[in-house]
Amino acid sequence: MEPAASHHYWRFKPHILMVLCQLGYTFLYFITEASFKHGMNPHVYVTYRHIVAGFVMFPFAYFLERDKRPKMTLVIFLEIFLLSFLGVTLTLNMYFTSLRCTSPTLVASMINTIACLTFIIAVILRLEVVDLQNPRGIAKVVGTLVSLAGVMTMTLYKGPIMPSLGHSAIHFKQTAAIQENWLKGSVLTVASCLTWSIWYIMQAYTLKRYPAQLSLTTWMSFLGGAQSAVFTSMIEHKGAAWRIGFDIDLWSTIYGGIVVSGLIVYMQLWCTKEKGPVFVTMFNPLSTLLVAVLAYFVVNEKLYTGSIVGGTVVISGLYLLLWGKEGDKEEQVTTIEHQYITHEVDQEDPKK
Repeated sequence: MEPAASHHYWRFKPHILMVLCQLGYTFLYFITEASFKHGMNPHVYVTYRHIVAGFVMFPFAYFLERDKRPKMTLVIFLEIFLLSFLGVTLTLNMYFTSLRCTSPTLVASMINTIACLTFIIAVILRLEVVDLQNPRGIAKVVGTLVSLAGVMTMTLYKGPIMPSLGHSAIHFKQTAAIQENWLKGSVLTVASCLTWSIWYIMQAYTLKRYPAQLSLTTWMSFLGGAQSAVFTSMIEHKGAAWRIGFDIDLWSTIYGGIVVSGLIVYMQLWCTKEKGPVFVTMFNPLSTLLVAVLAYFVVNEKLYTGSIVGGTVVISGLYLLLWGKEGDKEEQVTTIEHQYITHEVDQEDPKK
């Protein structure tokens, strides 16, 4: 690879990885919805999915990070335990329950609030710096406000329905009665967005003390799966709910475990370490658009003009925020270069 091409690759590697993550999330919405309509219990799904992820990621973590994996202490273990509880047991159980009560399009739209919430929390905790005298600093604030306006538009304004295609390419066979409860689903979606944002922020702190992304992914999978199993056993007493056959339930579990809880979580941890938690959450609107488009063309779900207008506003705001964050890296490089030059001058002139 040529030096220039290599430079661009490493510069945009986090962006490429996050686009791939959103593509993976897009397919997740539909395969889990199909599984839930088939009768899969969302809490059992979360449990099995993370157990699968733990076993798949374990050999990679054990061999590839043998030399750089920090020693596990009680404090670090408790921190990872809390991280697993927040991101797996609490967030995902609320999230997938809300998906069962509403629709992929609504849930994907609400997930866009995670970027704004994460940014606000990061500013409060001083993980993000906002300089209102700098155009990029202003772009961060304006981008956040514009994004929130777009989310409110998608949530509160429906508008005219786009013309229906008249048929769907895929039909989900519903074998279990799923009662739609939009109020319950909406509340759970908002709550999961809040805990999800806190989870991203907490990852940034944990990675400073335990900078082994593969091992951290494995620990969170095993601990999250165990916690979710305890939670599920407390609320689900039917043994039939734990049985899955060679059908969509199995494939959704394998996909969710290997691709999402395994590979995607690892890539997000890597990007969080390199670019920060706000950067990771800024790509959520991509999956929102893909979900809305695929839901309209593939499963013939209703598409409202409000979703299109709000989605456009959200993406405009979030990528304004992305432009503002690019200035952080430039300022960091400038500061390092300035420190290096100052150090060289001091070395040449000891009396200075």
